[in-house]
Amino acid sequence: MPSRFASIKGVLLDLSGTLHIGNAVTPRAVEALKLLRKTGIKVRFVTNSTKTSDERLHAKLSKLGFELSPSEIFTSLSAAKRLVQQHNYRPLLILEDEALEQFTDINQDEPYNAVVIGLAPSKLDYRNMNRAFTALLGGADLVGIHRAKYYASAEGQLSLGPGGFIAALEFAADKKAVLVGKPARAFYELALADMGLLESPESVAMVGDDVLADLGGGALELGLLRALVKTGKYREGDESKAEVPLAGVYNTFADFVDAVVP
Repeated sequence: MPSRFASIKGVLLDLSGTLHIGNAVTPRAVEALKLLRKTGIKVRFVTNSTKTSDERLHAKLSKLGFELSPSEIFTSLSAAKRLVQQHNYRPLLILEDEALEQFTDINQDEPYNAVVIGLAPSKLDYRNMNRAFTALLGGADLVGIHRAKYYASAEGQLSLGPGGFIAALEFAADKKAVLVGKPARAFYELALADMGLLESPESVAMVGDDVLADLGGGALELGLLRALVKTGKYREGDESKAEVPLAGVYNTFADFVDAVVP
């Protein structure tokens, strides 16, 4: 076992691009997850997926063959809802319809006191951006579920993420967004606390395909062992973008598991 992973007690796993791309599982990912669990290493799933509700996401992963409990999945969507509830926001939600299902119990009446934006390809148009801009000028807070620059489509092509839209609103309204998903430190801490490893983050690996959104920010601040996989949105040379050298770079999640499991 490589020395960097000799004392590993937990693994935080990205989903889209790492375990699956659209409806296709990355090579040997289902079997690798089973092997990792057999070691007794704790596993949690941390995702910035905001196009669908947590319930639909779990159903999709189960259909793909992954064995996991809904309680093991930490989504930026659920973190955003928690923030909305804590601040008693009446949000303008710019989300896909399947993601909106998670907010049916939230008061969304005008006047809005928050704008919440996630990855919503069918909703991020001029009309909705201008609605958001108007709400922000009226004093609403700006909440970015995450600000990824891009994501990998089912065909493996890169598509524009929500980061540029959030940046546009920040610029136009002269307001800084609150970010709730990866790589925010508090988001990782939720999963670490659930594993009982909040006090020893250096014993936890974070595996993802985005060197910035998965392995930067809070992952770096907490001292997680950061492993980059060359699937999903990965492009040649991405590892050089890391502020601090990564603990490892692997072709796939399964290759990471092969390196960790004796």
